This record gives sequence, C-alpha cells and structure tokens, in this order.
Amino acid sequence: MGTMIVLSTTAVPDYVRGSLTRWLSEPAPGLYVGTVSARVRDKLWEAVSEAVGEGAAVLVHPATTEQGFTIRTAGERRRRIADFDGLQLVRFLPQDTEDPTAPTEPT
Repeated sequence: MGTMIVLSTTAVPDYVRGSLTRWLSEPAPGLYVGTVSARVRDKLWEAVSEAVGEGAAVLVHPATTEQGFTIRTAGERRRRIADFDGLQLVRFLPQDTEDPTAPTEPT
C-alpha cells in the first residue's frame, strides 16, 4: 500500500521534473505530491538526489517517528535538517557562510 509524499525541487534539470510528473502531481511549480509505495519513493528520491546539481530538493514522507514523518534533503541551501534527540529540526546557516566543502586558496 502506498503513502502520501511531498517533494519540493528548486532549479533541477527539466528531465527530472518530467520524470517526477509520471508518478506525482505538480500543483505548483517544483512542488510534487502523490501516493506511492516505499520502493517507488526511494527510487524517485535516488534519481532526484543524483541529478540535483546546483539545485535543491526536499522530500517529506510518513515514518514511524515521534513526529510521524521524515525529511530528506539534497543540494546545498541555508536550511539544514538537524537531529535533536530523535526530532528533525530545521536550522539556518548564516547568509555569509561559505561552503565548507569548497577548496580554499593557500595563503
């Protein structure tokens, strides 16, 4: 039996958007909702997270947690998901923070 998922994308390639509309409805640009099995959900997320490039994606789906859902993210944005004693909370990075994975220039 399937469960409802919500998937939001920002600046992802057009072919990703086209793939998502085969399985989910797009009520607003970049926002997808639908009822799919866990297997389909995981395959869709795998495809989106591999192709996100410079964009970003967020998936929210039901889970057996205290909150009743799980949040998955792909891509780099200011909002980060932080685990706090089993709760998924959203934290913001300062606007002037540089990407910690970016190479640095030698001084």
